[in-house]
Amino acid sequence: MKDRVVLRNVHTTTGKTVDIVIGDRRIVEIVSPNTGIGDRIIDFYGQVYISSGWIDMHVHAFPEFEPYGDEIDEIGYKTGVTTIVDAGSTGADQIHELVRNSKNAKTNVLAFLNISKIGLKQIDELSNLSWLNEKKLIKAVTTHSDFVVGLKARISKSVVGLNGLEPLKLARKFSDVTDLPLMIHIGTGPPAISEILDLLKEKDVVTHYLHSKKNNLFDDSGKPLPTLLQAIKRGVHLDVGHGNASFSFSIAEQAKANGIKFDTISTDIYRENRLYGPVYDMAHVLTKFLYLDYSLEEVIDAVTVNAAKWLNKPELGRVAIGDIANLTLFSVENQSVMLKDSDGEERNYDKQINVKGVVVNGEYIDC
Repeated sequence: MKDRVVLRNVHTTTGKTVDIVIGDRRIVEIVSPNTGIGDRIIDFYGQVYISSGWIDMHVHAFPEFEPYGDEIDEIGYKTGVTTIVDAGSTGADQIHELVRNSKNAKTNVLAFLNISKIGLKQIDELSNLSWLNEKKLIKAVTTHSDFVVGLKARISKSVVGLNGLEPLKLARKFSDVTDLPLMIHIGTGPPAISEILDLLKEKDVVTHYLHSKKNNLFDDSGKPLPTLLQAIKRGVHLDVGHGNASFSFSIAEQAKANGIKFDTISTDIYRENRLYGPVYDMAHVLTKFLYLDYSLEEVIDAVTVNAAKWLNKPELGRVAIGDIANLTLFSVENQSVMLKDSDGEERNYDKQINVKGVVVNGEYIDC
């Protein structure tokens, strides 16, 4: 039993209480409460939930870039997230640096490659079509095939400049050539949101789907646009991507009322919104969806099962004997909290999700 760690008396989101035993980096036993045997026992006394390690599908983890950058572990395991997916911080010019950084971090890292070779070195990265270099992009994807999970294109007016829909058309071409899905940032137009959605296919991701800017996914009466409903039927994936400017309580309430549910909940976290809000961390963002009256199981599935399925890594979304142990431990406490959306609207809530610890690749760490 040497070096075995027992996580004792932890709850699953489905209501079971168990002991989970970890040894040699893997889950070796899942047993009845108070029966796990190991070298180190951490007793949570039935007051803590456990899930597979949280996955954040949209972060910015390249610290050299401003304003959209941060240290991997500061937005990863230290916030309860065991796997982050960098959402296009780097393009072909610097993806190798992000790969190098990831090898020095505890947090698991994957990435969407920005279709612009310069990435977020400047924030109008799609305003110059010469930066959309297909040859360099293909080489980067091939070199880092175990790291790059998709391609990122920020299709909003401030990013594309006068190029309109052309960067998205090129992104679609790059996607077809590399057989990688797209993550599309949506915001203020042009291009019009309907034109953007019409170019998306199954497994492509729309991030920031709950933003309240003009050119959003709902009409003036709060109903989902027909092009959105068609995209969902085609299998387009909806991701929250909260960020500084892309989550609205009122739009989220419209979406819920019309049955337009998130596939994944992500933070779009970087240094500024981690330190000063309105994001802070994944637990704070997930609390907002409890406030919106989604169940705890739905909310946690969005950052475990659903994200792992999209990544084609089902082992990251389950708690199963034999798997490498990536786990998040958290509580839901009766604690008053003020929640603020990206428009500055504030809502008070009487519950809060708090992270208690993580297991990253078999290593238990208090949070």
